[in-house]
Amino acid sequence: MAGIRFFSLVFILSCMLGACVNHTNQQQALSEEQFRHPGSEYGPSCFWWWLNGNVTEASITRDLEAMKNKGFRGALIFDAGGAEQQGNGQVPAGPLFGSPEWTKLFKHAVNEASRLGLELSLSIQSGWNLGGPDVTPQEAAKLITWTSVTVHNGQTDVQLPVPEHREDYYEDIAVLAYPVHKQAEGLEPVSDLKPKGAFGEAAFSAHDMRYLLEDKVADDGRFHATPQEVQDISGHVTPDGRVEWEIPDGEWEIIRFGYTNNGAHVSTASGAWKGLVIDYLNKDHFQRYWDTHVEPLLKEVGNEAGKALRYLHTDSWELGGTNWTQGFEAEFKNRRGYELRPYLPVLAGKIIGNREISNRFLADFRKTLGDCISDNHYATFAANAQRYGMGIHPESAGPHAGPFDGLKNYGHSELVMSEFWSPSNHRPTPERRFFVKQASSAAHIYNRRLVGAEGFTTIGRHWNDVIWEHMKQSFDHEVCAGANRVYFHTFTNSPEEMGVPGQEYFAGTHMNPNITWWDETDAFFQYLSRIHYLMQDGRFVADVLYYYGDQVPNIATLKVSDPAGALPDFDYDVINEDRLLALDVQDGQLTLPHGMQYRVLVLPDHGVLSIPALQKVAELVRKGAAVIGPKTQKTVSLTSYPGSEKTVHELASELWGDSAGEKGSRTVDKGTVSWGYTAREWLLENGIPSDCRIEPSDDSLAFDYIHHMRGDETSYYFISSQNKSACDADVTFRVAEKLPELWNPVTGEIKPARAFRQADGLTTVPLHFAPMGSWFVVFRQDIPAAQQGEFADNRSRFIPVDTLSGSWKVYFDRDWGAPAEVEFPELLDWSQHPDPGIRFYSGKGRYVKNLVGTGTYEEQPLWIDLGRVADVGVARVRLNGRDLGILWTPPYRIALEGMKAGDNVLEVEVVNSWRNRLVGDRGLPEDKRYTRTNIAIRDDWELLESGLLGPVVLGKNE
Repeated sequence: MAGIRFFSLVFILSCMLGACVNHTNQQQALSEEQFRHPGSEYGPSCFWWWLNGNVTEASITRDLEAMKNKGFRGALIFDAGGAEQQGNGQVPAGPLFGSPEWTKLFKHAVNEASRLGLELSLSIQSGWNLGGPDVTPQEAAKLITWTSVTVHNGQTDVQLPVPEHREDYYEDIAVLAYPVHKQAEGLEPVSDLKPKGAFGEAAFSAHDMRYLLEDKVADDGRFHATPQEVQDISGHVTPDGRVEWEIPDGEWEIIRFGYTNNGAHVSTASGAWKGLVIDYLNKDHFQRYWDTHVEPLLKEVGNEAGKALRYLHTDSWELGGTNWTQGFEAEFKNRRGYELRPYLPVLAGKIIGNREISNRFLADFRKTLGDCISDNHYATFAANAQRYGMGIHPESAGPHAGPFDGLKNYGHSELVMSEFWSPSNHRPTPERRFFVKQASSAAHIYNRRLVGAEGFTTIGRHWNDVIWEHMKQSFDHEVCAGANRVYFHTFTNSPEEMGVPGQEYFAGTHMNPNITWWDETDAFFQYLSRIHYLMQDGRFVADVLYYYGDQVPNIATLKVSDPAGALPDFDYDVINEDRLLALDVQDGQLTLPHGMQYRVLVLPDHGVLSIPALQKVAELVRKGAAVIGPKTQKTVSLTSYPGSEKTVHELASELWGDSAGEKGSRTVDKGTVSWGYTAREWLLENGIPSDCRIEPSDDSLAFDYIHHMRGDETSYYFISSQNKSACDADVTFRVAEKLPELWNPVTGEIKPARAFRQADGLTTVPLHFAPMGSWFVVFRQDIPAAQQGEFADNRSRFIPVDTLSGSWKVYFDRDWGAPAEVEFPELLDWSQHPDPGIRFYSGKGRYVKNLVGTGTYEEQPLWIDLGRVADVGVARVRLNGRDLGILWTPPYRIALEGMKAGDNVLEVEVVNSWRNRLVGDRGLPEDKRYTRTNIAIRDDWELLESGLLGPVVLGKNE
């Protein structure tokens, strides 16, 4: 320990000399004490569900005090209904969101948070998407609708029916006419018109949306009309739809375009907070909602707005499609530079000009929708919050693929909020569970410190999550993608009169003082907080910057999608057009204004760039940047078309030349342009060593990492094993002449690596991982280049000495149906016990056994390995009344500090979840049940293995 304290002193001195320079908060050296015992500023937060508004001042105070006691950073007040989904029961209705009674509760919560030093956020409505009972049809999200008739010269009494519409709301846009060409008979509309026209979400979980830029039908040159043939006859149509227009020769099609509501209503709202979803394209509609519902709440809490109440929130985009708003034509003209109306028939399935032109228009149309959502909704939201000294953290960027640029939306957030899911049938696969990579990229390119994540969300699971297997694995996975502040989903407020486990949302994971293992959460929460501390500090290291284009929808997906081909040895960020244009080159590095740097820029592989993006790439290359990507072939916009394509050809030829061969590289001024390479291939070929290379003992094993730096002096890597079994790997780091230290986020232990190898400017450290294990490897103290580790590996070897066989006394809480005391002749599963009070028991069981110490343990204490701990997987160990700590992840192993010669009393307290008691209560009359909850106890729920299953082994740890 003395050596470690010396390392800290050396590093502090180096920082004082100016070595620590970074855009994040890192004026002091890494603190070992902060890592071991992280402060609440690094604690977890939660989605604090006010379910159907059924909360009380007493339950609010109870929850906030429980959060404070457990080291939480804070909570997001989220009023919502929806408990009754999936066959669950509804909960009693409390005050309506924003009512005087609700506002009183809200003000109490803010005042209590201020008293306790907690940070609150507020979701600015009940449920989601943003909307409410007073949102008028004119203010609601809208879709284009139309009707058409075919007419001919000389025809009179032409009547245009009102297009199909919703909510008794319809407004005209324009009436257009064009001559009918026989060559257009049987001509299909552009492919995938529904997502291309933003009539619906493009995907439940976003994926590569670039297919929307092309057409699945070959362009044979046919068309319904040219833009020049489309006539605006709106002035010749009466309000009731009668056409007063002298029809020219031939046959004509007349289309009446208008707009109506998109049919989206607020989801999972409490009580009477039902209503239409607001129009996300229109600043005025958001502002009216803010003035009516948000500002009064902020005024109520006075000076606490911006202090205890720190952030405002809206939840994820799940409102379907939306593609119109009042004033949209002017927005389109201002942003794209040409008139919209001649191309409107494309949205009705017509080919205008040709398929190429029609698809280009649709790309411009969607991009304008995305600009409006970003600039008129989220930017307005952020500006309004800023007037109160507050930030926003909406889930504004997917995973549902709405018509927006996810990174651009995130650019307005002070805390960038995403989500990840624990395993459940609703989102069972990685691409449907993990979404943080986009949020962390946004934080890095927009210079934001905090990457929040609604975490551990499930649908279908209730109280049966295994901490180490389901929760730790999911969290660690997304830490490697850049998450650094987790928000538990969900912490439901449940007044005492609702019983236990009490009222819950239909989705989980459930985390509040009513869970059986709340008293034992400290160790898991400390794990999260230790990781938050290091991940909120320092600068993320990525060699690769991937430009994901300017198309809409555009949503970066999970880390392993790896569009630049950087993995596994290098990491990457994703950048959008907005921030691409802010890039510069310093010392050959691509550099953002706040100092974030990358070695190489990778372009999308479809050969499409906008003119501003291509011009920027050319500028960067001339200044010395390295760029990888295929030769740009075209734009996908009608802006300045077709002259734009000449500009593309000239710039592309300057950069790529003839691009002979599948793979190549070309020097242009001070920079290089390469093609046919993945980022990883290019970096290695250009002599850049892997930032982190993980070589597992078995190729089937899965690992991930993330790298942070503090100035140029300290590097640290978080390494995660995503494997259910213990395993080993050699991990090589792009660090030299620094002593590797192993910081254990589970225990807080810090120790120098005993085994490591230095060679060729790299350091290799052999690591042993527990099931779903993780390490920080920290490099901060200088050592000679020739220094090597003194051991073969860094394992802690557990050497068994004795197995604790035979009987145990087990103590239960008799208030929950079990006997107060029972003797187990051997360790067994509670759910198999003949006594129904034990078989259906939920809660704590305390195992007691006498140990006889026969040696001296001061210098080398005896250790205990508990073997299997079933159900939740959490245990507390005491020896002679001394609390030795909480174990929650394998191996369930701890030093028996305080062991003495002679008699010792060993206590192992384990906890199972609510499942078994709920199953036991399933067939009982309500007045005989021990539990009370609105969650439906399904017929297919079975008893879960519970208790201490062992074998319990004593041994030495070397």
